[in-house]
Amino acid sequence: MSDSSPLPPVRLHPEAELARDALSTPLLSRAARLARWAGPDTRVDAGGGLVDEQLPAAAEVLGLSGDDAAAYASEAWRVAVDTGLVEVVDEEAGTVAAGADLALLTGGSPQDVLGVWLGALETVLADASVPDLDDLVDAMDAGGEVDLSSLDWDPEAEAAFLDGVLGNLYLLTVSEDGPGDSLVPLPALAASVIVPSDMGEPTNDVLEQVSDAMMRLDDQFRLLEPAGLVEYQPVDEALMADIDGAAEEAPAGVDDTDVSRYGMVRLTPLGLYGLRSRLLEAGFEAPAVGDLADKGADALLDGTATFPQVAAQAETELWLARREPLAAARELLAAARGLDAGAPLRRLRCQQALSLVGAEAEPALREVLDDAELGGLARVWLTERGAADVPAPSQELVFWLTVDTLAAQLAAEGNSDELRALVEGLAAQHSGFFAAAWRVDHPATADVLEAMGRLHPDKKVAKEARKAAFKARSQQGG
Repeated sequence: MSDSSPLPPVRLHPEAELARDALSTPLLSRAARLARWAGPDTRVDAGGGLVDEQLPAAAEVLGLSGDDAAAYASEAWRVAVDTGLVEVVDEEAGTVAAGADLALLTGGSPQDVLGVWLGALETVLADASVPDLDDLVDAMDAGGEVDLSSLDWDPEAEAAFLDGVLGNLYLLTVSEDGPGDSLVPLPALAASVIVPSDMGEPTNDVLEQVSDAMMRLDDQFRLLEPAGLVEYQPVDEALMADIDGAAEEAPAGVDDTDVSRYGMVRLTPLGLYGLRSRLLEAGFEAPAVGDLADKGADALLDGTATFPQVAAQAETELWLARREPLAAARELLAAARGLDAGAPLRRLRCQQALSLVGAEAEPALREVLDDAELGGLARVWLTERGAADVPAPSQELVFWLTVDTLAAQLAAEGNSDELRALVEGLAAQHSGFFAAAWRVDHPATADVLEAMGRLHPDKKVAKEARKAAFKARSQQGG
């Protein structure tokens, strides 16, 4: 996943709701319980971990039992220390006290709570990239040191692998054509970071890599679920004995029920918040719907230019909800002016935004009827609402608006099927379109005509478009 282009906008739940979710996660709730339990007699070792003698008592406080109770208690304690819920007072004596951040869980803002949870998440993500205990024991030499070379383990590569998987899961979740709230099969997620995009049929070696990645992810998602990052349906234990052979058969030729046995995962609303925070920290442009609600109309039109249609409308509705319709319409129209390369798409987004505004905005549209750049869209808006006394557009304005609209569609969608159909329809309806279009005084005229020549399936019409584009470019001095 590249950080050079913005990710699709995410719809986040309200922070108050996310903070409640964070407080209820097993990870943070256990850490908070141990932080409140700790007292003058609590002792930690040199690394800040709870001493072995006190782990049973900690497990009892957490209501844990069984073989893994002490390990879970130790993990909860480490999270409490890492997030500042507990502070080591005297390293030599091993004494502790409640940390300054513990009070934030009950008396802080939702953002404060989420900040603590994000710290806890980092601890668990670091743990998820570490080999399991059995592998570490096997790699330990006589002096008690771990021989990393014998593990075939690269800490940075492991962290990058997990970050890549989580990044792809985030992208799948926020994309309009993605699975949305549906669970994602683990084989598909593993393949997304292993199988090259230009590979047709995966080789046996690649399938084996996917199988190995699935097993790593199964362990990792089991660790991440108590943090509230994901909802996870683990790999069926019955498949573990023969997972190599099964993994090769799973991706193709099986029904949904069979695929689900190989693990299914989805991000929680809290997980979406957490991953977006990490992506922003890493330098990605990861917008959220609502980010532009308190910004000016120029920021709205520019910001939603690359948004998918549904997200752009949701962002615009939030922006309009904070403004009076007439004032909002005037601000949008003013921001839509311009002859720069991004102006046509701004005007398209302006037109889409104005479609959400009621009749109260009519005076603002009438004010721009004589405007060379806005008069066309103003007439469209007024006509669609059945307004009286709407002046007919001149031929020059019709052609200018046509070029502007095509330039906007080209910027928004590229060479899409919808644009291809629009191009075909224009050429069919107006026999002399190209003879007039090259004369249109619009900065994008030549580019639009070149695109029409590229998109139109009829060779004769395409040639006409290219000739018109040449004339337009010559007229513009290019």
